[in-house]
Amino acid sequence: MSSEIRLLSIDFDGTLVSRVSEPVLDERCMQLIRDLQEGGVLFSINTGRSVDLLESGLTDFEFPVRPDFILTTEREVFRPANNGEKWEPFGDWNERCARDHAELFSSAQSILAEVVDFVTRKTKAQLIYHSQELEGLRAESDQEMDRIVEFIEGARMKEPKFNYQRNTIYLRFCHADYHKGAALAELARLIDIPRENIFAAGDHHNDISMLNGQVAAMPACPANAIEEVKAAVREAGGYVAKREHGAGVHEALKHFLNGSGD
Repeated sequence: MSSEIRLLSIDFDGTLVSRVSEPVLDERCMQLIRDLQEGGVLFSINTGRSVDLLESGLTDFEFPVRPDFILTTEREVFRPANNGEKWEPFGDWNERCARDHAELFSSAQSILAEVVDFVTRKTKAQLIYHSQELEGLRAESDQEMDRIVEFIEGARMKEPKFNYQRNTIYLRFCHADYHKGAALAELARLIDIPRENIFAAGDHHNDISMLNGQVAAMPACPANAIEEVKAAVREAGGYVAKREHGAGVHEALKHFLNGSGD
């Protein structure tokens, strides 16, 4: 028996959007999301992009569906604004998130220094700064990122709240309590939708926190998802699609709506 879907939490790049094949957007997937919205289902994009980068992506790809909520930079929660802006923080989550990150990065300076030293001396990765604060890094390859992550795992043992989100060759430093799953859980709390009625889909490491079954009872991934994501989805009793990107999301939605993927 399938639960009724009331909230969608779907990753943008690599899941809804294909950057490597045509079409960039799957027409049937977009139409199904639009139909679900018209039937009262709420649609959130859960992305590592910032608000501005997501807005530019929606414009660049001529995205035909307007999300009801956006969860950005793998941790923040926004709803549509009434004040002329497109989006506004939903509740005090973003404020708490910013405060906790500031406190963490202040107390984890020695770990960050170790990481910077390792990256600078032992890798060809590029450090990424935002407003003069170290935000993350970009590795030259997945293999190099594996080495960097292994080093960070050792360094963060002194400060377990110091964590990171990884997506392909990109990595963002963060507080362990804030990730895509936590942002989705907060949105669900604010709009009072239980785990049983939530569908989530993603393709990479930074999506696992919303695909492990803890916050969404209907987790899914497209065929292009990395093996770790597929394993997490299977373990949570979710759906691993045979098709890639948006076509895979469409397939997974049909599976949970009908109990079959066709």
